[in-house]
Amino acid sequence: MNGVQILLIIGLGIFVSSMAKRRGVEPGMIIVVLAAAASFIPGVPRLELESEVILALVIPPLLYSATRGASFAGFGANLRAIWALGVVLVAVTCGALGLLSTWLLPTIGLSVAFVLGAVLAPPDTITTVSHGAEIGLPRRVTSILTGESLVNDATALTLFSIAVAAVNGEHTTWRGGFAEFLRTAFVGLAIGGALGYIALRIRKRLRNPTLETSLVLLVPFTAFLAAEEAHASGILAVVMAAFSISVNLTLDPQHQYPGAYRTRLQEEQVWRVLDFLLETFVFAYIGLQLKFVLEDLARSDEPGLVRTLIAAAVLLVAAIVLRLTGVFVLFGRWRLKERSNQRRVERDARFRARYQRWQERHQRRGGEPLPAPTSKETLLVGWTGMRGILTLAAAASIPETTASGAEFPARDAIQAIALFVTLGTLLLQGTTIGWLARRLKFDLTAERAAEEAERERAHEIVAAAAAEPAADLDASFEAQRLALGVAVHEHRLTEEIAREMIEDIDLRQAAQDTAR
Repeated sequence: MNGVQILLIIGLGIFVSSMAKRRGVEPGMIIVVLAAAASFIPGVPRLELESEVILALVIPPLLYSATRGASFAGFGANLRAIWALGVVLVAVTCGALGLLSTWLLPTIGLSVAFVLGAVLAPPDTITTVSHGAEIGLPRRVTSILTGESLVNDATALTLFSIAVAAVNGEHTTWRGGFAEFLRTAFVGLAIGGALGYIALRIRKRLRNPTLETSLVLLVPFTAFLAAEEAHASGILAVVMAAFSISVNLTLDPQHQYPGAYRTRLQEEQVWRVLDFLLETFVFAYIGLQLKFVLEDLARSDEPGLVRTLIAAAVLLVAAIVLRLTGVFVLFGRWRLKERSNQRRVERDARFRARYQRWQERHQRRGGEPLPAPTSKETLLVGWTGMRGILTLAAAASIPETTASGAEFPARDAIQAIALFVTLGTLLLQGTTIGWLARRLKFDLTAERAAEEAERERAHEIVAAAAAEPAADLDASFEAQRLALGVAVHEHRLTEEIAREMIEDIDLRQAAQDTAR
């Protein structure tokens, strides 16, 4: 029956998404609400899947797809903000929500409370970024949120694994947890980088779009599972593999080869379809659990239905407040540090010399060091605290039993709270983020003018390359792509504009082949 249910879910998801997009509404929110309502229809069976299946089959491809479109240069330029939000704030949020949960639900125990804190900690900022253009997000905000989405998942899942291990009776300390986080991060990055390198070497020899796309579809699952087998961060392994493949395949001339444009065009459409199917499934799956989770809670003595619902409401408010407060504190300290440095530059000659050398190093790497986000940017980033795919998938992946074979404590309560908090943030923040961006009245005139100027520069680079003598038309297209890659390495173009132009060249080359 599960197979039929999954097919029905996806079929209905296509219809719901079509209607939602026509009305400018986030489809995931509609799907989860309708699925939750559908769970109360008499006779609807409970859809049950193994917890490991949810985490291993859903998160890796979604994260890989999100990373493909990220800018490596933008990630590096905003690394300070990304680290603060994706690691520091997630860890603080996990701890704060975990401690609050022990007060709200005293019977679940500290370890289980931290499992709940880890589930609720990471915001789904990539959903906001995907609608950035229509919302009116500044480019800086988009870069920060994109980078955060690639790091906060790894942080949260590492904390989640440590907390689940503690529930299973494994001895865990704060120092041991931090050391484990560093180990899993570095090993995960190494595995992802190695796998990305191997995949790039193999796909150059395949020279077949179908085989190359099949290989790339295996990468996120292989990276995740290989890292998990090594007890490392599968999330960071996926992120590193995606960065290694997407940046090198598109912009590095060493990894260009005839016919690669066909694979790039095919992959783009394949990933869009896969993203839609997986997101539809996860939102619908967790929504369909609502009736059964509530029934389980109603039958249980502890923590019980009423106490769980009260806890969900309090944790929803706490999650929103912690996000806003944390962003203002972290970015506020950054601004204060900048002002302090500026005062020291004015009165301390030795410090001024060191500061100038630091700025020169940044300029050699591609530009001026970015200042702290403005107050408007800080408020907008702080309001992007919607919980989403990872929170739902992590809650669904909690094992039914502990290592001793006993029932996992408060599993139904955690899943119910995860669902209510996700729904609450989507309704409160997801529906108002566009309104807030408009009310803040960001002046994007200069930013858009700079983008247009960069596009014109990219067109000039392509035109100059096309004007050079070439053996044939295919060689001319390759020369145009090579020129764009060189411009990115020389910091004359950003990755985003170069990729946009390369996609246009790929389409023109495909059209030329069709016309032959």
